[in-house]
Amino acid sequence: MSARARRRRGARESLASIVLGFESIVVFLGGLVVYGLDALPAGLPAWGGIVAGSVLAVLMVVTTRLVHRPWGIALGWVWQALVALGAFLVPALGIVAIIFGAMYAYATIKGGALDRRNARLAAEHNPEQNG
Repeated sequence: MSARARRRRGARESLASIVLGFESIVVFLGGLVVYGLDALPAGLPAWGGIVAGSVLAVLMVVTTRLVHRPWGIALGWVWQALVALGAFLVPALGIVAIIFGAMYAYATIKGGALDRRNARLAAEHNPEQNG
């Protein structure tokens, strides 16, 4: 059997998945904080913070495998928005949202620019492969 060739990952995909992976750990811990502070609105059980943090952390980890598609990047932005909404429960989550949102923006914007530059340089050095 021959080994399947691995798909080449671009800078945007690599950087975005790294940010989401590390952020998932912080989001899980944020869920523990929501639970510990009993910060959910009245009528909701305190353990809902743990569940919400765990589910969002798992969704972020799953998204790390989907960021090679444009909608995967958009899905990452949805998770960033949910973390920002957590600031209504625990204001410190606003700081997390700002820091990781900025890192995700940098990863997607600068990573995309690096990928375009690398593609242009590859095309200049290998003109016979481009038709």
